[in-house]
Amino acid sequence: MIREFEGKTEQEAIAKAMAELGLDENEFDVEVMDEVKKGLFNKGKVTIRIHIDEEDLPDEADYEIDADLEKKLCVFLETVIRKMGFTGRISVSGHEGNKVFLDINSPDANLLIGKHGKNLDALQVLVNVYAGNLAGDDQRSLKVIVDSENYRNRREEHLVRLAMKTAQQVRRTRTSQLLEPMNPFERRLIHTALGEMDDIHTESEGDGLIKQVRVSYVER
Repeated sequence: MIREFEGKTEQEAIAKAMAELGLDENEFDVEVMDEVKKGLFNKGKVTIRIHIDEEDLPDEADYEIDADLEKKLCVFLETVIRKMGFTGRISVSGHEGNKVFLDINSPDANLLIGKHGKNLDALQVLVNVYAGNLAGDDQRSLKVIVDSENYRNRREEHLVRLAMKTAQQVRRTRTSQLLEPMNPFERRLIHTALGEMDDIHTESEGDGLIKQVRVSYVER
């Protein structure tokens, strides 16, 4: 999801984004789009663009999801998969706040998941666009999480193990390592996993939504 915010300074625009989205500054990526300096005939402003995964927005505890809407989401995803040339059955695997979890059961699961879950993420984007158009204003904050063969949990566990292994390597070699490109959610897993290590520093590098995390050793 991409949102734009304005402020007199970049920090003011970021503060507005944090207040509206209910997130901390390190939970989204910021891109400065436009900066108009203060002059005689203008007050000055900065426009920023926020890149964020909708999964990271706060849940709404009292959110109610219509059963008919869920059925339409399942039918839509099955249709998309069929048009891609694959077979699969879609079921609702759970709810959490304003999230509904859809599971793909398919003999072609590996292809539908794709490398590092890229195909699964693309399917999830399509379903969320459809859900937003279908639900309208009453359920515009509905989030759909698409999974298959418990891939997302397995991916999270893999990334945490990768973070720990990389930290051990850079600690031993006193150097740094650059990890594979990741989306914001995956990068936060790395930052969180290593955040309490005093001799390890993590920093995202690159432009746009997909960046790499550099894990570095810090002398104490």
